[in-house]
Amino acid sequence: MNRLRSLPVAVLGVLTLALAGCGPDTVLDGLRNPFATGVCGLIVLVLDVIAIVEVLNSARPTGEKVLWCLVIFFFPFIGLLAYWFFGKK
Repeated sequence: MNRLRSLPVAVLGVLTLALAGCGPDTVLDGLRNPFATGVCGLIVLVLDVIAIVEVLNSARPTGEKVLWCLVIFFFPFIGLLAYWFFGKK
């Protein structure tokens, strides 16, 4: 059952990796495309919020919760990946 709950997060994670190439160099008809950059940032933001809520609702000691929240906050993409691969229990 736990795996089914994290399935949407896994799908969003793959989508984030696919869109990670979006950036300020994305060009559409000779003009910068702010929509592409905004979509990438929005996806990372949503995943970060999900991860932080999951950390805060976990049964970890308070020190670990604070540390994981700070890592995810200060390093949004790398911290999120580190949490998903190394921090989940």
